Amino acid sequence: MKCANCILKYIVFLSQSEPIKVLVTGAAGQIAYSLLFSIAKGDVFGKDQPVILVLLDIPVMMGVLEGVVMELQDCAIPVLREVIATDKEEVAFKDLDVAILVGSMPRREGMERKDLLKANVAIFKSQGAALEKYAKKTVKVLVVGNPANTNCLIAAKSAPSIPKENFSCLTRLDHNRARSQVAMRCGVPASHVKNVIIWGNHSSTQYPDVHHCKVNMSGSEVGCFEAVKDDAWLKGDFISTVQLRGAAVIKARKLSSAMSAAKAICDHVRDIWFGTAPGEFVSMGVYSSGNKYGVPEDLIYSFPVEIKNKTWKIVNDLPVNDFSRSKMDATAAELVDERDTAVTFLGE
Repeated sequence: MKCANCILKYIVFLSQSEPIKVLVTGAAGQIAYSLLFSIAKGDVFGKDQPVILVLLDIPVMMGVLEGVVMELQDCAIPVLREVIATDKEEVAFKDLDVAILVGSMPRREGMERKDLLKANVAIFKSQGAALEKYAKKTVKVLVVGNPANTNCLIAAKSAPSIPKENFSCLTRLDHNRARSQVAMRCGVPASHVKNVIIWGNHSSTQYPDVHHCKVNMSGSEVGCFEAVKDDAWLKGDFISTVQLRGAAVIKARKLSSAMSAAKAICDHVRDIWFGTAPGEFVSMGVYSSGNKYGVPEDLIYSFPVEIKNKTWKIVNDLPVNDFSRSKMDATAAELVDERDTAVTFLGE
């Protein structure tokens, strides 16, 4: 009887909880296929939080999306209240709590960089305008589609009444890659490595920084350089391995990262929702107002952040040595160039 009462209380709780409305774009793609089940079953917003999943893709992909919807239905997940599949922005962006913008124009063979930026400006200008027109002003927006930093900036600029602090781009995959590389080198679980930093762009110029990283070795925390005992590796192959990991996955798998990207998206959004652990920070591409670490204003730049009450805050006053400074400046310069090129297309 006691068990039956518990089940009854749980059912009543679920029936009384307001569902969170979550959009995933590019929903027929491989990243979304790895992502949607995790969101639906409570890995992101909690096992007791009902969700409505909204799936957006282009018209030619609606047949594939229908199959994804059937699979989600067939999972029989208690907290998944509804699945809405659409190719229309006015449906997809209506009353959103969270928007995860995965879909973007990929770079094709022979495509010039400016052509890639132009195509993505059109996509994220339109989606930003849809957020402005239809979504809640409290919506949290995560941009995954590359070039993620600049796409995020364009979306934010196209939704002027939504606070720029509500927009972020995914550098958590790079963050997780850096943690994993250190953990493997030290022979410890990845959970024993904290406070790595990804500075800058989600590109090959990003700077994975371990000068503030701590590693739990046999129950006591030590600095990463002390734990690894190989400064040359940490300043050389470690950095290039993280920077080029996406390309390495494509070369080996013949497809881009999907499972690891989906996991990173879950980590990123869950931390926004529930906050970071005391004494820990994570990497997120967020808006730069120009007064932190010498990073120019009006960029989406990856910083170390702490999160509380669904609000991120850049970690202040971490010492930056000359080695780090040069790499942080280089990735900022790339982002300035990307931004300036992309902004020329905004008026078109």
